[in-house]
Amino acid sequence: MVHVSTGIAYDCDVLVVGGGIVGLSTAYAITRSAPGTRVVVLEKEAGPARHQTGRNSGVIHSGIYYRPGSLKARYAARGAAEMVKFCAEYGIAHAVTGKLIVATERSELPRLHGLVQRGRENGIPVRELGAAQIAEYEPEVEGLAAIHVGTTGVCDFVGVARQLAEASGAEIRYGAEVRRIDRRPELGVAVLTGAGDVVRARVLVNCAGLHCDEVARLTGDEPGMRIVPFRGEYYSLARPELVRGLVYPVPDPAFPFLGVHLTRGIDGGVHIGPNAVPALAREGYDWGTVRPRELAATLAWPGSWQIARQHWRYGTGELRRSVSRRAFTTAVRRLLPAVTADDLVPSAAGVRAQAVLRDGTLVDDFLIREGARAVHVLNAPSPAATASLPIGREVARRALETLRSA
Repeated sequence: MVHVSTGIAYDCDVLVVGGGIVGLSTAYAITRSAPGTRVVVLEKEAGPARHQTGRNSGVIHSGIYYRPGSLKARYAARGAAEMVKFCAEYGIAHAVTGKLIVATERSELPRLHGLVQRGRENGIPVRELGAAQIAEYEPEVEGLAAIHVGTTGVCDFVGVARQLAEASGAEIRYGAEVRRIDRRPELGVAVLTGAGDVVRARVLVNCAGLHCDEVARLTGDEPGMRIVPFRGEYYSLARPELVRGLVYPVPDPAFPFLGVHLTRGIDGGVHIGPNAVPALAREGYDWGTVRPRELAATLAWPGSWQIARQHWRYGTGELRRSVSRRAFTTAVRRLLPAVTADDLVPSAAGVRAQAVLRDGTLVDDFLIREGARAVHVLNAPSPAATASLPIGREVARRALETLRSA
């Protein structure tokens, strides 16, 4: 346990803002690493994992896509194995299914080969397949070539988050939205919640996901980025027998998005998506959800306009697939020719909290920064759920070092 003697009555040693899988993994890692450390988690929703954690495709990513040596590459590969072990230990639904990454055009073949090389550099076993061999795994999928990644799987990330909350021993306060933060480097932080409660802590950890940049600024730290929300829209497949496991297209290296893919979940259903369209609110899960203040803040950030200028062609295609089921179906048929528009049943959408720099750069890696008495997780979209256990340990390490030096 870490003790710092002052005359202030602190409510906890470490205050975590955000009850998604990264925040709860951080709380879990702190109490495992330094037993007796008092941890409070503030979550504005009525339960855990209501946003990115609970609205993704449920895939345990292998780590094949990410630049060797990056945090994403290291933490995803390590986290995938740990996530399977964690789920097995606590009886959480999961399956290691493997996945196909399929090239459907000749122009994609060099990128597919590049993924083979990247997988090998990241220590991930990969099997290369010719067109005829794809049917061994997915009889209804067609392509020119593919690779099979055996370490990919699926799990119930909401169940993982709940278990982390329980096993951490932290005090989890739901319905506790952060409204103000008073940080004094010589003393600590005091947080005012929407319910009027004040929580005093020695160190603050910001795992607020879609609102992480706002929380950083409330703390008094300029994060140098802004969250630009991208909505990912999904469909369920009315004929799930068409897909056995997981099927992905070859991703465009210019974007951190993986493209519309097919995922057989732990419940046996198959969902298709996501696309990536600008959301009109941080939690804009449909076109009808518009929050003018949040939209104005996004439009005021220079990086948003740089993205629009640089990638308008890509964005136009994504928007077309958002408003037209026929266009979405056409994209899916590249991988799964048997699918029809009638097979696609609208499903719940998610919003990706994408960090964007002032110059329009889409932050590609996980981004963790520190301030006085604070640690901020500023970019943790996919594969953060997969990598949540090692991310939590890293954030916990930084928080405990800050606590010791306070």
